[in-house]
Amino acid sequence: MRVYPEKLASQLQQELLPVYLISGDEPLLLQECCDLVRRGAREAGCSDREVIDSGVSGFNWQDLLHSATSMSLFAERKLVELRLPSGKPGAEGSKALCEYLDVASGDDVLLIIAGKIDKQSTNSKWYRALDQAGATVQVWPVDARNLPRWLQQRVRSAGMSIDDDALQLLCERVEGNLLAAVQEVEKLKLLATDSRITATTITDAVSDNARYNLFDMADSALGGNATGSLRMLHGLRSEGTEPAVVLWALAREIRTLYEVQVDCDQGQSVQQALNARRVWKNRMGLMQSALARHSTGTLSGLLEQASRVDGSIKGFADGRPWDNLEDLVTGLCATGPHRPAL
Repeated sequence: MRVYPEKLASQLQQELLPVYLISGDEPLLLQECCDLVRRGAREAGCSDREVIDSGVSGFNWQDLLHSATSMSLFAERKLVELRLPSGKPGAEGSKALCEYLDVASGDDVLLIIAGKIDKQSTNSKWYRALDQAGATVQVWPVDARNLPRWLQQRVRSAGMSIDDDALQLLCERVEGNLLAAVQEVEKLKLLATDSRITATTITDAVSDNARYNLFDMADSALGGNATGSLRMLHGLRSEGTEPAVVLWALAREIRTLYEVQVDCDQGQSVQQALNARRVWKNRMGLMQSALARHSTGTLSGLLEQASRVDGSIKGFADGRPWDNLEDLVTGLCATGPHRPAL
């Protein structure tokens, strides 16, 4: 049966099903759903946990079937976690999953953690079999429109309240990265006065970040300061920041610039296009500076470049991630063909 992420906790309280398929490409929500199943399994007596990763070299689907027929050495019940990064098991995997459901002990719990599953796969035999035997949970990213409501709920759950201006500023800082959003809420719990978050609270929290701040680096690149941007990029690297996090911050700005420029090409004013994307007013000058240096074509090229950086981070494209990030920062800072002031 299909279970929505927000209903998973209540479903687990009612009954622990033998199979849970949790899929999606939003890491935080995926992790939280998986943790709910793990906790439910432990409370039901699954004190043994076996992890099978289909994405590693040498993986064999027989490992899953072997797990279904083998007794746990340490517990009467066990939790079997099958990681399916691609979201597609293929013909052999589909057959193995269906066989598992036929031979597995009803006492064990199978938790399948998968990447995004497309609509066609939801009509496949293996998916329908899992849906019939247990629960399928599809996790979707929180888009910009729903982010304020999602963040407000998180803040409320943390026992705090937040001003409208502070909420808008927080959304601007964490859009597209829910993990960062949760971390910011936890940090704000320590800084908020009387459990109320204001715009000043958030500004102070940002200023207390690492010496080389991720958002400062992105703002510097928007302003065209190549030397300063690269210096901060090197600082982020030396402090152990993940390249994927840096790419997220840069790609978000480039994508916004591209969308604004497309709207401007179609006749909208820069102010209208920026307002439509809820750009914080104190950042409009930076965005206008970048728009003055770039065209739709150069911004499209930067998005393609960002995609290649992503490929190098994930290991299927050429180049070193940090070297490619340097090129991306330099490209964003660069002065393109002369364009009229906006």
